[in-house]
Amino acid sequence: MMSKVKNILVVFCFCIIGLSSTYAQDNERFQMIENEKVAFITRELNLSRNEAQQFFPIYNEYSKQMWSVKKAKTGNGSPKNSLRGGGSRDVIAYDAKEVEIKKSYREKFAKVIGNARASQFFQVEQEFREYLIKSLNNRR
Repeated sequence: MMSKVKNILVVFCFCIIGLSSTYAQDNERFQMIENEKVAFITRELNLSRNEAQQFFPIYNEYSKQMWSVKKAKTGNGSPKNSLRGGGSRDVIAYDAKEVEIKKSYREKFAKVIGNARASQFFQVEQEFREYLIKSLNNRR
């Protein structure tokens, strides 16, 4: 009886270790992609060190808000944050929310990097996504 419990505990511990190492690898990959994104944005927008120090905290806020809307749009968000109407997701409402966020943050970005580069940021962000997709496809 004790040996069965012991065996179950050992298996459980290995499962926990396995899951935590998978999580660590995923987190490490995510961090590498984020670092590459920061470098890409910095280079493409030609940000000075001072501009980058002011820009990226605002960018991080923007990114969190956009992820929240995207999660809710795909049904992975919490019901509190959803824009649901009649039990189904209103995709247009989510798209409108994304546009609203982009307009708001374009103004915030402009205070740091000027109007032209603040508007250019959204194109640079799209170019990074395309670059990332191509890179992932080439690895396969």
